[in-house]
Amino acid sequence: MSWRMPAETAPHERTWMAFPREGITLGSEASEREEGYAAWTAVAHAVVEFEPVTMVVDPSEVERARRMLGSQIEIVEGPLDEFWMRDFGPTFVVDDERPGVLGAVDWIFNGWGAPAWAEWRVSAEIARFVAERVGAELVSSMLVNEGGGIHVDGEGTVLLTDTVQLDPRRNPYADRARVEAELARTIGATHAVWLPRGLTRDYDEFGTNGHVDIVATIPSPGRMLLHDQRDPGHPDHAVTHELRELLAGQVDAAGRPFEIVDLPAPATLRDDEGFVDWSYVNHLVVNEGVIACGFGEPEADARAAEILAEAYPGRRVVTVDARPIFARGGGIHCITQQQPEVAR
Repeated sequence: MSWRMPAETAPHERTWMAFPREGITLGSEASEREEGYAAWTAVAHAVVEFEPVTMVVDPSEVERARRMLGSQIEIVEGPLDEFWMRDFGPTFVVDDERPGVLGAVDWIFNGWGAPAWAEWRVSAEIARFVAERVGAELVSSMLVNEGGGIHVDGEGTVLLTDTVQLDPRRNPYADRARVEAELARTIGATHAVWLPRGLTRDYDEFGTNGHVDIVATIPSPGRMLLHDQRDPGHPDHAVTHELRELLAGQVDAAGRPFEIVDLPAPATLRDDEGFVDWSYVNHLVVNEGVIACGFGEPEADARAAEILAEAYPGRRVVTVDARPIFARGGGIHCITQQQPEVAR
């Protein structure tokens, strides 16, 4: 078998999401919880304008989900304790030697390094649950990894981060060669581009320790969108400058140097918890569209939408307020997972 993870720009069968449920991530106050439910719902409604959405819903939230999501979004009842589908759900792959076959990589998920606060053991089973439901072949992996920790171009290139896959809380005995061999086996990556780190906020107690999907992505082979913090008052100003210098010397699986396109950060530097990691890189590509993160800054949001429209020609960019999602530890890409279309 030769599994390959298609680029996010390849046609989708659907997008998978997980509906929030009560717990530490959603918030302790009623107003916080309502804000979280509304944010996830807004993303689902944006995506379903372009392609089907299937929402995994914990039994405790089915009534609320039906009321908020409406009839357009398919609801599948399944046990959850977290709701970041990108990270604990399956990473879908195809087999170019067997047309029509869909695979689902089941990484080990341990709540982003098993921090004391995380609730993750129930959602860690969802990849298998989803794989069985769609009839995908299970590709079981011993690598502790999350979907937000990788980006691919569909042609053999994978972006990843030293502080995620080589995190001793995740994979204490891993080195780059072992990780690369496993990614070659599971998603068909033949060339790895390692980033030394992610954004500053992502190393806080409730962060992922450097997910790449908030830093950089490959909109098309040979091009890279890179988060650009232009304000020297933010620590990510130095981080993104260093990453740009490193990535300027990298090539993709075909040996092409990357054309790096800067995606400027919004102007807001801080929230109540410290320096923000608001990033337009954390968008989702859907059939004929792009679901972009918005941050309540009309000028910056519009500029990002223009850059994304240029990066993904022919797709309509829809911006959804992502501030409530970022306040809980991620963005639009983090709460969604695309299922690629396979030849019938």
